[in-house]
Amino acid sequence: MPVRHGRHRPFRDHRQVLEGIIYRFRTGIAWRDLPAEFGPWQTVWQRHKRFSIDGTWDRIHAHLVALADARGEVEWDLSIDSTINRAHQHATSLARTPLVGTGGSVELHEQSRRVPRRTC
Repeated sequence: MPVRHGRHRPFRDHRQVLEGIIYRFRTGIAWRDLPAEFGPWQTVWQRHKRFSIDGTWDRIHAHLVALADARGEVEWDLSIDSTINRAHQHATSLARTPLVGTGGSVELHEQSRRVPRRTC
């Protein structure tokens, strides 16, 4: 785990903050709603952000996968899906028509002008 050196304040206990991060993702709550037992929510959020940017989470994941693979707990099976989703025939020509600033194609705007309005 990263350690602060120099004139910076030392990191808050990694275990407490990591438990807060895990709790937040497990429950799906907002960062501000973290229980006080994990420390200030700003600290937990900042540590998660910092570890995401500097690649700490990637290194932790790679290390845990390597340990699990060494124990034979990882199956490296592949599943390749060749499903093709085609667009509807009317959706394919929209990109070819010029667009008007308000959205939609020119033909749609011209057609709407030609339709006589009914008065009741």
